[in-house]
Amino acid sequence: MSEKKNEGNNVSRRSFLRNGALAAAGFMIVPRHVLGRGFVAPSDKLRVAGVGVGGKGLGDIRSFAEGRADIAFLCDVDKRRAADAVKQFPKAKFYTDFREMFEKEHKNFDAVSVSTPDHQHAVAAMGAMQLGKHVYVQKPLTHDIYEARKLTEAAKKYKVVTQMGNQGASGDGVRQLMEWYNAGLIGDVHTVYVWTDRPVWPQGIAWPQTNAQIPADLDWDLWLGTAPKKNFVDNLVPFNWRGWWDYGTGALGDMGCHLIEPPFRVLGLGYPSSVEASVGSVYVGEFKRGYFPESCPPSSHVIMKFPVKGGKEVTMHWMDGGIQPERPEELGPNEMMGDGGNGVIFIGTKGKMMCGTYGMNPTLLPTSRNKEVNVAQTIARVPEGHYKQWVNAALAGYNSKEAKALSSPFDIAGPLTESILMGNLAIRSYDLRESKQDGKGFNYPGRNIKLLWDGPNMKITNFDAANQFVKRTYRDGWTLGA
Repeated sequence: MSEKKNEGNNVSRRSFLRNGALAAAGFMIVPRHVLGRGFVAPSDKLRVAGVGVGGKGLGDIRSFAEGRADIAFLCDVDKRRAADAVKQFPKAKFYTDFREMFEKEHKNFDAVSVSTPDHQHAVAAMGAMQLGKHVYVQKPLTHDIYEARKLTEAAKKYKVVTQMGNQGASGDGVRQLMEWYNAGLIGDVHTVYVWTDRPVWPQGIAWPQTNAQIPADLDWDLWLGTAPKKNFVDNLVPFNWRGWWDYGTGALGDMGCHLIEPPFRVLGLGYPSSVEASVGSVYVGEFKRGYFPESCPPSSHVIMKFPVKGGKEVTMHWMDGGIQPERPEELGPNEMMGDGGNGVIFIGTKGKMMCGTYGMNPTLLPTSRNKEVNVAQTIARVPEGHYKQWVNAALAGYNSKEAKALSSPFDIAGPLTESILMGNLAIRSYDLRESKQDGKGFNYPGRNIKLLWDGPNMKITNFDAANQFVKRTYRDGWTLGA
């Protein structure tokens, strides 16, 4: 790729390249008294409080503990899910309400890991940052576009070290893809296809009408948190919440941060300029689509346009629920596309390349090119991995080289999350577009129109009804703050 073209990439991509070079450099162990009050010397342990410590949350704190971190506190609204964490970290004090833990223990920990359902990410992360705590937040960073913007701003305001839990951002695969693209091997990319086999949980269904007994070890009111008050139902906790808009962000929120991250990074994308969507149908009667506004659809196809240099644009197709793009002609009939159920294909003016989830197995097409091409490594790798990278950066401090070299800080993860949630905004708006009630609780499919997005102002400019999905109204007693 020409030097002139490299100069045209946006700030996030230039920062990534610069930071990658910094990651290769070592750092000096500085005594605590030199750093001053409020700074933790790199030679010390990072004291981490975990919010949401069952399932993936347990995996997160285990990974931190493998590095230079002590797990000081545990918090979970579900004592059943937290049992393994309590057993594995017996010295860590346990809480069920993170707000109580923050109030009572804020002097006794340095950082917070958030691995709750999506609807609680922002309030927990913001509360920690307001205390000056470094934060690691599972993907997607937030449930709403507005929340992502506020967390990105707060990270800079409070000068804390941040990382989103999209581990592929620290992998070798995305760096290999960047090096190939920078070398001009596939020319200018104009189209990207991204797909997943998710959801693997129920979607496109009505909210259950039968209430269930709340388990004794689950604080249901705290689990609901910012979401509207509802009665407890079976088969929602601990996993199937992903398919309900009050709590989750569907297939796109679950996998988008892993799959859209490579093209977002490689192509230096920013806010999309437009988005449109079509959704799969649940047919109830002849040609009638089940209308279940509380639930994500069973499948969707989202098209986003991203402006790039020279007045051009990149068209990104997101497909879920089993929908996949046409196989590239350059891919052999028995060769795997992506990793099968998930993948990314970049289509450029001179060629194509693809990868699987997390940017793994980067591949030039046709695959024979991979034996012929030898591009020099120009971007530093992250041998310590995503988790230890954040721990080391938090120990080094906000202005350190380690913090500047992070793979997915909020100034990168925030805009990425906003772009992903734009897809959900279009999906949720689908049934608002001139759909027609048939008087029996069902709608005919809505009209697929293009939503125009003003990124800096977080506003759809041509269909105001869609803006209701940019920011939620929290339940009384919960606030995001600033």
